[in-house]
Amino acid sequence: MSGRFRLEYRPSVAKDLRIIDSQYRKLIFEKINRLSFAPVEKGSLKIDSAKKRYRIRVGIYRVIYRINFDDRIVIVEAIRHRKDVYRGELD
Repeated sequence: MSGRFRLEYRPSVAKDLRIIDSQYRKLIFEKINRLSFAPVEKGSLKIDSAKKRYRIRVGIYRVIYRINFDDRIVIVEAIRHRKDVYRGELD
């Protein structure tokens, strides 16, 4: 893949970030920014084929995102603690 992908965030991500310690926030944003160059980087795991949804690990947190390859967009859907990320619906 060449060129950059645009990063977008669901509005609920702001709420997710409020409860995350600042030391992790910095690491999370560094990882997310790397997705704009390589959305399926080493360590990415596809968790939903139909919705093109992936996750990356950042310490005890998981970043859930979708990739729109046609429009070159990475949409961050959620950032949650590993024990909570798969509980409830992300749609």
